[in-house]
Amino acid sequence: MTDVNVAIIGAGPYGLAAAAHLRRAGVEVKVFGEPMSFWQNNMPAGLLLRSNWTATCIAEYDGELSLDSFKAATGASFGSPVPLDRFIEYGIWVQGQVAPDVDRRLVQTVETGPGGFRLTLADGTSISASRVLVAAGIGLFANRPAVGAELPSELASHTGEHRDFKRFNGSRVLVVGGGQSALECAALLHESGAQAEVSVRQDRIIWLHGGKYQRMLGAYSGLVYAPTDVGPIGLSRLVAMPDLFRRLPRQAQTPLAYRSIRPAGAAWLPPRLGEVSIKLGRTVVSATPKDGQVQVTFADGEAQTVDHLLFGTGYKVDITRYPFLSPGLTRQIRRAGGYPLLGHGMESSVPGLHFLGAPSAWSFGPIVRFVSGGWYTSRVLVRAIAGSSRLRAASGAAPVPAKAGQTP
Repeated sequence: MTDVNVAIIGAGPYGLAAAAHLRRAGVEVKVFGEPMSFWQNNMPAGLLLRSNWTATCIAEYDGELSLDSFKAATGASFGSPVPLDRFIEYGIWVQGQVAPDVDRRLVQTVETGPGGFRLTLADGTSISASRVLVAAGIGLFANRPAVGAELPSELASHTGEHRDFKRFNGSRVLVVGGGQSALECAALLHESGAQAEVSVRQDRIIWLHGGKYQRMLGAYSGLVYAPTDVGPIGLSRLVAMPDLFRRLPRQAQTPLAYRSIRPAGAAWLPPRLGEVSIKLGRTVVSATPKDGQVQVTFADGEAQTVDHLLFGTGYKVDITRYPFLSPGLTRQIRRAGGYPLLGHGMESSVPGLHFLGAPSAWSFGPIVRFVSGGWYTSRVLVRAIAGSSRLRAASGAAPVPAKAGQTP
């Protein structure tokens, strides 16, 4: 049996950010997972990231692991919006800097054990860990509405289930949703030769301003806009401080969180949708198979037949869907709906078990749903796990990447 201090499940932006900061603070860390797997397997080719330059950085936005440092180190040439493939390359580069020893074996089960937890890997290996950080992402949380739940995958799917849309060339595809995922996938479908149409439940689409107000404010924009790039003017600064945001009454947190992450499309997207039909105020009430196609009926009684129904309906957190959490362990986790209730250091009601990323949004606000939320998460993990004295000693410098073959 191999013992580790901290086991991180997941090698995406949150897992890598946590590894970077904890290793710099001298904490023994072992990362499990395929690096950037969600971004490589569940995002369509050609996608552009909506977040601005700073908010697309993993672990830090102005240090040795930033996008600027990646470009300088590799000679990569790209700008904003950041293309998906470049972001994946960047993530793999970060992994090489901070977790070159990543263990790609699948973690099958996590159970409580002597001194902490016992992890069983796909090959049967058992590993004990004092702490477990769950940074397993949102791939298992795809929100597929009940109206299409019974349709087979060849007739209906979620935007998070496709690497490319070439298979839909010549097909009529109805995209349901009014946010970035639905709208950009509709553009990609059109560019792949599909006849795409978008059905939006709301009576309007919200288009982001593309940094217009930041440019207007110039040097003063930092007063009301945080580099995390989540939320509108003023509110951006509040949600970038989860320790403050979580002190608000729940009845205030909920509408403020929604205002920060409500469905919206990037300012650069409309020109790519010029030939895509977008219909507003339409709610799908039924979808049934018909002669190899899908017959869709809307709340106003209108019906149409399409070849495929694509749901751009986001993700709904439910940690019970993580297959590696044993039922006995899950029952011990205090939850609000599908979210774990977390305290200091993103720690759950099970001592030593922490949740990073979207599952921590109920406790820490909307910022942790995005890559830039990893900056805050990593800092509080260092405080909780390494101790405040080490945090003070480490302040003022970028995380020191772990060298291949070395344990910090």
